[in-house]
Amino acid sequence: MKKLMLSLMAGAFSLAAAQAMAADALTLQLKWVAQSQFAGYFVAKDKGFYDDEGLDVTIKPGGPDIAPEQVIAGGGADVIVDWMGGALVAREKGVPLVNIAQPYQKAGMEMVCPADGPIKTEADFKGHTLGVWFYGNEYPFFAWMNKLGLSTEGGADGVTVLKQSFDVQPLIQKQADCISVMTYNEYWQLIDAGYKPEDLTVFNYSDMGNDLLEDGLYALEDKLKDPKFKEDMVKFVRASMKGWKYAMENPDEAAEIVMDNGGQDENHQKRMMGEVAKLIGDGSGVLKEDVYERTAKALLDQKIIEKQPEGAWTHDVTDEALK
Repeated sequence: MKKLMLSLMAGAFSLAAAQAMAADALTLQLKWVAQSQFAGYFVAKDKGFYDDEGLDVTIKPGGPDIAPEQVIAGGGADVIVDWMGGALVAREKGVPLVNIAQPYQKAGMEMVCPADGPIKTEADFKGHTLGVWFYGNEYPFFAWMNKLGLSTEGGADGVTVLKQSFDVQPLIQKQADCISVMTYNEYWQLIDAGYKPEDLTVFNYSDMGNDLLEDGLYALEDKLKDPKFKEDMVKFVRASMKGWKYAMENPDEAAEIVMDNGGQDENHQKRMMGEVAKLIGDGSGVLKEDVYERTAKALLDQKIIEKQPEGAWTHDVTDEALK
């Protein structure tokens, strides 16, 4: 009996080893550090959703000095999380990125100003200093200013642009009249710093119809021509969206999984997960074509890109993943 048990155990270990060896290895590069902004991917890995699809997924965190477009162009990732603005700019420069899924169906970007300051409406921006992040995050802001007819070169007839740090200090230290925040991150840093909601005037990009596509999934066009790779992307997207749905239904557990993977401040991650869930929409990961068109037009109007993009997105992967 003992020999039989040992034999069965050995067989089980051999099967597990064979399954591990058979799994297709994929690397995902995130746009920023490990936080609940990316909870769906960490959950999919932790709960075994990638394993169920026969995928061995490595998740690489990002940071201020990491450009996902450069990582994938250099072979350091198979799929990346990126904003559409940065992806289209990279595509025009020769990195053939294709949006294969769009987990974030709404944008989380906002502009906030002190309620007791000089800015109450968009008409008050002229002549003031506004903060925004760069590294591809500035495109929605510049599109908005272009829409308002405001120069971003400074002066009385335009606005002065402050290249903002990835925190809220420019507002606290009065270096800017307004700063950029994400609904799920920096906004709550201001609240934690002592501001109350009524102390802030908030301009929400989505509410104003100025939202451009944020956290989407992108792969290289030439790799997608390989049927096996494309099949792996279908599996990856299916498992990832399963991870997102689980995270939305179990936000506290999702935040704990993020913490296990390098997240900081559990209460902040739980609050972030609650806000991120509002941006995922129906959880299908399907790109909305009208928002894509608005994003591309905004970049063209600003001359951030020179040519109308072609082949920059596909529904093939999400169509298959949803079957």
